[in-house]
Amino acid sequence: MADTPIAPPPATRRGEEADVYHGVTVPDPYRWLEDGSSPDTQEWVAAHYQRTRSALDARPSWGWWHERLSALTGLPTTLALQVAGPYLFTLERPAGADQYVLAVRSITDPAAAPRTLVDPATMAADAAVAIDWYHPSADGSHVAYGLSEGGTENSVLHVMQVGEGAGTDTVLPLRIANTRAASVAWLPDNSGFWYARYPEGDEYHRHIRFHRLGTDPADDPVVFDRLVNPETWPDVSARRDGRYLLVHALVGWSRVDVHLLDTASGEWTVVVEGVDAQTSFRFDGDSIVGITTRDALNGRVVRASLSSPSDWATVVPERPDTVLTGVVMEGDDLIVSASRVAVDHLERYAPDGALLATIDLGVAAVVALDSDAGRTFVARGTFGAPVHVARLAADNTLQPWGEPIDPAVLPELTVRQVFYPSLDGTEIPMFVAHRADVAPSPETPLILTGYGGFAIAYSPAWLPNLAAWCAAGGVYAIAGLRGGYEYGEAWHQAGRRAHKQRVFDDFHAAADWLVAEGYTSRNRLAIHGGSNGGLLMGATITQRPELAPAVWCGVPLLDMIRFPQFLIARLWTDEYGDPDVEEEFAWLHAYSPYHRVVEGGRYPAVLFTTAEGDTRVDPCHARKMAALLTHASASQAERPILLLQEGRAGHGVGKPASMKVKEGADVLAFFTWQLGLEADGWPA
Repeated sequence: MADTPIAPPPATRRGEEADVYHGVTVPDPYRWLEDGSSPDTQEWVAAHYQRTRSALDARPSWGWWHERLSALTGLPTTLALQVAGPYLFTLERPAGADQYVLAVRSITDPAAAPRTLVDPATMAADAAVAIDWYHPSADGSHVAYGLSEGGTENSVLHVMQVGEGAGTDTVLPLRIANTRAASVAWLPDNSGFWYARYPEGDEYHRHIRFHRLGTDPADDPVVFDRLVNPETWPDVSARRDGRYLLVHALVGWSRVDVHLLDTASGEWTVVVEGVDAQTSFRFDGDSIVGITTRDALNGRVVRASLSSPSDWATVVPERPDTVLTGVVMEGDDLIVSASRVAVDHLERYAPDGALLATIDLGVAAVVALDSDAGRTFVARGTFGAPVHVARLAADNTLQPWGEPIDPAVLPELTVRQVFYPSLDGTEIPMFVAHRADVAPSPETPLILTGYGGFAIAYSPAWLPNLAAWCAAGGVYAIAGLRGGYEYGEAWHQAGRRAHKQRVFDDFHAAADWLVAEGYTSRNRLAIHGGSNGGLLMGATITQRPELAPAVWCGVPLLDMIRFPQFLIARLWTDEYGDPDVEEEFAWLHAYSPYHRVVEGGRYPAVLFTTAEGDTRVDPCHARKMAALLTHASASQAERPILLLQEGRAGHGVGKPASMKVKEGADVLAFFTWQLGLEADGWPA
């Protein structure tokens, strides 16, 4: 509720542009805002930014949220790990750091301090350089890593020779551009590597090439170019001796083709091709071991010999109540990460598939898992604490690795999983978190979020916004919507393409259930989602505008008719549909948020956030939708439409911690304001 006046939105020109798809005229009055480089767009963005900043900076709770989030975000945490030679390579953010650093830890001494190899925050005054990925050689003496600036994720490949102590590491002069999300597979003598690279100026046509250290990367030969379509996404891995390569080619979000190369003979063999199944293999001596959804929608562990790689034997069969998500080898044993309704655990199996142990992780997620030379490490994520690393001991207990966090600085949370019926009666899971001494009631402020897409389960994770909101006495709910992976590939299929509306229905039902069950009331409910979850917010704003009074719509996808024309978005037509196909256009046009705004409608308060460096979802989606809602909404005196487009930031990956804190304070202050909590002195 806008209890104090804020500046009116800037005047926005409406155009007459329209397209005709399959006989349907589709108006697009704000197409001019697609051009982010035009002076008119930049002036418009700056005016919105100033208006929104003035409104949020004036909120009395902003400073409180910023202080609390600074403390929580400043705690040490880990993003990724990999075991190689004598080292545990990690991407971790030390206490108080602005960026994740590439570090090495001892694999034998849990108390040994990490050694930083690369700190990207030192490479720019605003700390907006990030490590996108890294791949060490098998012996740990070299590591390739990708750096990008301003949130773009347009990585430049670097190589470091890892020394034996501080000051002994050497960054080689090699630089290879166009290596977004690259995989790298080293030769056994570390004289070269296979890697993924894009053509200059091309968002697609990703190939696998080979680079020999000391040569010009412009001359690197293509090793794999067997692309089913321009969007095919190949990744490469190698057996330790370099004799064999595996190339996994993502063809769609439910299909991965796998090819095997004998580098001695140059012969390629198909492991699996043309099958709608997600499959991932790794080498184990003269065989490959992995997880597939082929003939097993919840996944099964299979093994095949390198001499007959398409002839698979099931080692761990599919189960109806468990989704298998990953496997590593610890000696002869298989360590499998598995999930039951988005809560992960580990399982240890003998080579013949006999279950040896189940390792309970609590209400947690496996953020990363790796093993080498008989040592297995896991990064464990929870709602209640930053991600921490542990070693899986021989007795199947978890040995903490690194300095523990003082629990006194963390809120004591109660987390439970509830289930509610969606519109069609399907039971949907949902996590509900709050401070242990809080009894939710209709007066309790509650934030609801969800994602519902791309076979991603919304599992427990360290979310400083959640921790801060709950510490202040609020409730945070996370719905496990169809389209995700809470119940495996069948759950994914149930919420994609022609079935996307089910995702929106699931989310709307979550909000209605929380109100009906007394966890909160309608005027105390805020909702948020980002990326594909931003599409979810757009659909909720337009389909159920009364659902909640306040919405944070982050880096959203909102124009579902023109989306494939921007950046890397043709990668997503397999998940959503292609508007150039008549049947699929009908699905998309039926819910496309940008095309479902009604002039004179009473819409909730919305905070759109985006960034000019986003190379995944073009910020024009947020710009166009903000313009349309500020034109159409009849409730802006009480429920304003706000837009923040940041500079030198992207989709969220690689964003400096200080920028995340500022965004979090903006969001929580916006919710506190719009839910009428400031008058109650909340938070206190």
